[in-house]
Amino acid sequence: MPHNVDLIVLLAVGFGLALFFGYLAARLRLPPLVGYLIAGIVISPNTPGIVGEITLANQLAELGVMFLMFGVGMHFSLKDLLEVKRIAVPGAILQISVASMLGVAITMLWGWSFGSALVFGICLSCASTVVLLKALGDRGLLTSVNGKIAVGWLLVEDLVMVLVLVLLPAVAVLLGGKPIVGHEPNQAIWLTIVMTLLKVSGFIAFMLIIGKRVIPLIIQFVARLGSRELFTLTVVAAAVSVAYGAYAVFGVSMALGAFFAGMVVKESDFSHRAEEETLPLREIFSILFFVSVGMLFDPQILLSKPIEIIEVIAVIVIGKTIAAMALVLCFRYPLNTALTVGASLAQIGEFSFILAAVGVSLGLLTIEAQNLILAGALFAITLNSFMFKAIEPVQQWIRQRSYLARYFERSSDPLAMLPDEVDQDYLRDQVVIIGHGEVGRRVMQTLMQKNIKVVVAEENREIVEELRDKGIAAVCGIATEPGVLIQAHIQHARLLVISPMDIIDIHRIVDISKQLNSRIQVLVCAENKEEAEAIRADHIGDVFYAKEQMAINMSQHILDQIDKAHHKTA
Repeated sequence: MPHNVDLIVLLAVGFGLALFFGYLAARLRLPPLVGYLIAGIVISPNTPGIVGEITLANQLAELGVMFLMFGVGMHFSLKDLLEVKRIAVPGAILQISVASMLGVAITMLWGWSFGSALVFGICLSCASTVVLLKALGDRGLLTSVNGKIAVGWLLVEDLVMVLVLVLLPAVAVLLGGKPIVGHEPNQAIWLTIVMTLLKVSGFIAFMLIIGKRVIPLIIQFVARLGSRELFTLTVVAAAVSVAYGAYAVFGVSMALGAFFAGMVVKESDFSHRAEEETLPLREIFSILFFVSVGMLFDPQILLSKPIEIIEVIAVIVIGKTIAAMALVLCFRYPLNTALTVGASLAQIGEFSFILAAVGVSLGLLTIEAQNLILAGALFAITLNSFMFKAIEPVQQWIRQRSYLARYFERSSDPLAMLPDEVDQDYLRDQVVIIGHGEVGRRVMQTLMQKNIKVVVAEENREIVEELRDKGIAAVCGIATEPGVLIQAHIQHARLLVISPMDIIDIHRIVDISKQLNSRIQVLVCAENKEEAEAIRADHIGDVFYAKEQMAINMSQHILDQIDKAHHKTA
């Protein structure tokens, strides 16, 4: 009895080729995402050999988009965004505007209509969250100030793209595209936009008022049953059901529904478990998404439009990088931060593909435009790892040229110096705290409650500004630079407290501090046992790490309880 096996063929061949090309990409130190896109190109109808069923691929891509957006929602952290809001929010919006205008400029020169040029430009403006998180994670930068700024910047970009995806169908006719289904061509555009915004607002209100309470309760109830598969099924059902419900009931995109489903699941007490349990499934569907995107790509574009592709790559890799760097430097952040953010944004990814597909469906983009976006993404993602490798050499090259260093490093930054109102008597026998994270903040609060003088050295400008607003002595800068420690008056301090950071940076800070103040005591908070033992072996100061201190505190508590019990029975 004959039966249809197109789906099985697509999955078998797609996963097999994705594994092969993903492995090759990883061996070449490229993001595996490049390999997945190439796998899709190999089984594309546009290339000879095995051909995957494009209709099935598109449906699997829809699922991939939903799980990608669900993952973005689960990674969205309002707390992290608020920490860098003063640079991430205006910076991302301005950078999107600049990149979009660059895209509009080159496409208008090609003779495109303004509507097509605008959608194309927006596609080039948004970087890939997947590529960024991988690049920062591989380099240990995710928890650094530079990493948090880059991630916060991208979170704002993601939110803007979600808004664009919601509004684009409503304004498609105004931009020269097709009317959305159920929309009368002669109906006022403003009415369509208002109705769309009302539907979106209704969905968001529903999720924040009802979904935020109901879904975490359901997850908590199922978690108590102790069934791992039921827990995973609950989270997956929440993602898919909310996504489809958003589309069926409120008429908004399934991508937006999945994004809010992820945000709501994150509110649950079991969010970490939910993320771990669904990660394999989310990654599988993400791979299918990138394979299906590759299937849409026609390699002939490389031969027919080479100049246009070079211009697209220039906008993504050069235009976006320069724009981001200039914005970061204008906010008076150091050169290293500007270079890191610039490299982070010099690529495009999943949102570009999603937006391009929507643009094609609305008649705002042609298949050729979609191919140009895919080609630009492939080359930009491939070049991105080299952009990160270039950060240190470029920084050294600039610093070797004093006139450039003076211009880029902003030595006149008022936050790099303690304010005049800090009394000189205060800057003797003080405690200098490096970093104002969880550890540094708690130490500072405890010391200040005991009226012990404190000076904080912190990289994040926003934190320094908040501390100064509270009347706390704080200086902005990277503590491995002698000038920052000198501004903190390390030469007169009695104690140096170093929050968790890279072990090489810890050694450099301690070396500089002891050169300036040979009598200073040093306390170091290590990330883990291995790091603690390595620092102790170098005898640079007293070392603490979380699990060890927790065991000591628990042991002491147990002994105290036993002593109390003995006294009662005595």
